[in-house]
Amino acid sequence: MGKRYFTPQLFAFLRDLDENNDRPWFKAHEDLYEKHVREPALEFINDFAAPLGKISEYLVADSRKVGGSLFRIQRDTRFAKDKTPYKTNTGMHFRHLMAKDVHAPGFYMHLEPKGCFVGVGIWHPDTATAYKIRDRIAEEPAEWKKATRGKRFSDVFQLDGDRLQRVPKSYDPDHPFADDLRFKDFTAVTRVTQKQVTSDRFMEDFTDMCKRSSPFVRFLCDAIEVPF
Repeated sequence: MGKRYFTPQLFAFLRDLDENNDRPWFKAHEDLYEKHVREPALEFINDFAAPLGKISEYLVADSRKVGGSLFRIQRDTRFAKDKTPYKTNTGMHFRHLMAKDVHAPGFYMHLEPKGCFVGVGIWHPDTATAYKIRDRIAEEPAEWKKATRGKRFSDVFQLDGDRLQRVPKSYDPDHPFADDLRFKDFTAVTRVTQKQVTSDRFMEDFTDMCKRSSPFVRFLCDAIEVPF
């Protein structure tokens, strides 16, 4: 038997938070957030460090309460039209140890009522980083094909992300992966159910997803010249 980390109470709390997204309600129910959301997430992150280390010694599972792999529940509302103070999801990002922020290679878990998914890759890279990845796709199409169209990967993951309207001028518009050269995000996702997340097999399932995606993440790391 495996270990069960997340329970239906996590999703119940997030649903209630969605209906009562203000500071007085959150403060009155902060103990439930700690018990059903943050503590289980930090325990999962802590326990994932060992299997993650077998996939890549350069990706990090950091179980600190602040500044680690767990995203904070508070929203940054400074420049947002939506001024609700809290996120109604729980996010965990296992990113490269050389990363300065979330825009780095890694594995991501998103837990939200009716919206759970696992994401891998690099989200919103800066322009220079995006062009390094495009360059490698253009120069190494066979390697890109193996990383993104191989059965172990494509049985689970689907490439996802914003795209440019057209292939950048520096690339052949007839390249076999022209559509991929248009990506602005170099990510792939797979949906997971609440039943999966709350089962005692979820650590095993999440680890398997990360293993399946490791050639894709390795390709991205090679492209931006960081070790995997």
